[in-house]
Amino acid sequence: MKINDVKINDVKINDMKINDMKISEMANQFGFKIAAGNGLDRKISKIYICDLLSFAMSKAPKDSVWITVINNINVIAVASLADVSCVIMAEGVTPDEQAVEKAESIGIPLLLSDLPAFEIGQSIAARIDG
Repeated sequence: MKINDVKINDVKINDMKINDMKISEMANQFGFKIAAGNGLDRKISKIYICDLLSFAMSKAPKDSVWITVINNINVIAVASLADVSCVIMAEGVTPDEQAVEKAESIGIPLLLSDLPAFEIGQSIAARIDG
């Protein structure tokens, strides 16, 4: 079985859409800490979980929420290249100062959570319409 064939509640993962949720609404609803808040009005369309920068650079969907434990400035560069809506750093990871500054300057919202990446994705996925 390929990942594209995986279904949650009879909806293919690649067909899932978030209900026009803005990053600010998601951050408030799930209690994510905002480390860099420029661009919080952007809407999110999908969820992407990955800790390999090269994969994220080529596979993260545009306008997605990228969940990772990588905490350096390279994440922000890849987020910009992939045109993701925001980055959520999971597992209590603290971003380095350069990452926060760069995220703020180029408008990539950077959110923080103590939860594991899967639990974050699962929580957000609960808002997905089938």
